[in-house]
Amino acid sequence: MKEDVVVDNLDSQIVQILKKDGRASNAHIARALGVSEGTVRRRLKMLIDGGVVHVNVSLDPAKMGLTTEAIIGLEVDPDKMDPVCASIAAFDEIGYVTLTTGAVDVFAWGRFSSTESLGLFLRSKVGKIPGVRRTETYMCISVRKDFDR
Repeated sequence: MKEDVVVDNLDSQIVQILKKDGRASNAHIARALGVSEGTVRRRLKMLIDGGVVHVNVSLDPAKMGLTTEAIIGLEVDPDKMDPVCASIAAFDEIGYVTLTTGAVDVFAWGRFSSTESLGLFLRSKVGKIPGVRRTETYMCISVRKDFDR
């Protein structure tokens, strides 16, 4: 089990540098913050092991052939919320799933190769999940800020 990690100002500064340059070396971070490389190494290990920081690759979806982005709102039977979310989250096309308040119960953010592939996804995958009452799809026409950038 991951232990609780208390994030202090130095940890936050390390994270801010990595958000700007995920390939920044421990030595570079240490120089920028005026601490030892060992301090940065220990802090990063603690943040990663504690589940505060996750190391991953951020892709440019368009360069990977994923030119269509959509937010899919789902109205779901109340007793099927967890299994529907698990099913949606398991699809490779979907990168973000959240329970919500409002007109729909779940929002899923997905990336697709075309509007045709989005339509096929809605019909052949989402439409077959037990408990999904209806969907409402919002096509993204221009992303002005991304979570990871």
